[in-house]
Amino acid sequence: MIARAHWNYMGLSIGIVGLPNVGKSTLFNALSSAKAEAANYPFCTIEPNVGVVMVPDPRLQALDAVVHAARIVPATIDFVDIAGLVRGAHKGEGLGNQFLAHIREVDAVMQVARCFDDANVVHVENRVDPVADIDTVTMELCLKDLETVNKRADRARKMIKSNNPVEKLATEMCEALAKHLDDGKPARSYRLPDHAEAPVIMREMHLLTDKPAFYIANVDEGSLGKLADNKHYQALKRRADSEGAPIVAICAALEAQIAELDPADRPEFLASAGLTEPGLNTVVRTGFDLLGLITFLTAGKTEIRAWTVKKGSKAPQAAAAIHTDFEKGFIKAEVIWWEDFVKLGGEARARETGKMGIEGKEYVVRDGDVMHFKFNV
Repeated sequence: MIARAHWNYMGLSIGIVGLPNVGKSTLFNALSSAKAEAANYPFCTIEPNVGVVMVPDPRLQALDAVVHAARIVPATIDFVDIAGLVRGAHKGEGLGNQFLAHIREVDAVMQVARCFDDANVVHVENRVDPVADIDTVTMELCLKDLETVNKRADRARKMIKSNNPVEKLATEMCEALAKHLDDGKPARSYRLPDHAEAPVIMREMHLLTDKPAFYIANVDEGSLGKLADNKHYQALKRRADSEGAPIVAICAALEAQIAELDPADRPEFLASAGLTEPGLNTVVRTGFDLLGLITFLTAGKTEIRAWTVKKGSKAPQAAAAIHTDFEKGFIKAEVIWWEDFVKLGGEARARETGKMGIEGKEYVVRDGDVMHFKFNV
């Protein structure tokens, strides 16, 4: 099996997807300072709202205790609040064409499902069944992808007459993938043929269900700390586990309250709810990890900053995150592990004790490296 690559670039956007009234906009409002309308009826969010969300990283504060920088700049992810999908979305039902187009533009998908009972909050299908909700959304995305795959198959069949081996492979792939999607299985779970061109064919179709995905279980406050007693959460967890997908349980309504508090008042409120940090921190970290991202750090008097790169990036690629000239004229990177930087009190002592490494172009950046680049252009 050949591993597929989802992007040729660093992806930084996650779409919040789900049926109407499962808590998507409430969750978005808690995540972002942007305020999407959260109303108890479908389609209160027509245009996608985009919020730039900081990635929680206590390492930045630890570095600042040493450096005392003028400012701290964390890594960020864009979260996109996409209006609720309904049955028939792939045919345009409920503004489905708009919504599906918005999903196509994001790099990963976060499916929100309602895992609480409340007669005062309507459900578009008059029942609380998170697995059925996930199935509905997934099937709509699969059916839209099926249209794309069938079009690609038609094109491949026309070109196969020219004895093109790639188009022969495309035909075989699309026929198998069409059956896979028709069964309601996302493209990301389709096993690619062991052929160098297979990932290319898959990637060029830009399938909605080939995007990495994770699940948010929106539970009631009473379920926090005792999720074993929430039958809706347990059902959704079994589904997520069967797919190998991450799942995060939060109470969106509670998170919205936390987000509105003055930062000084949050620790006491969190403690009263039995939490050590907002659940949204886990959501953001999960999304960041799902996108295959890590951060390296720079630390100086002017600023401490977290820079985002793909896992597996080498030193010149990391340098390019700061400026393309840094990559073009890359000479070397001075690297200190962040814990050594903090424990030793900064760069000078790290250099003296041999904890600063001098690395070249083949060095693979670690999440948490404090880096300084030498370049010449």
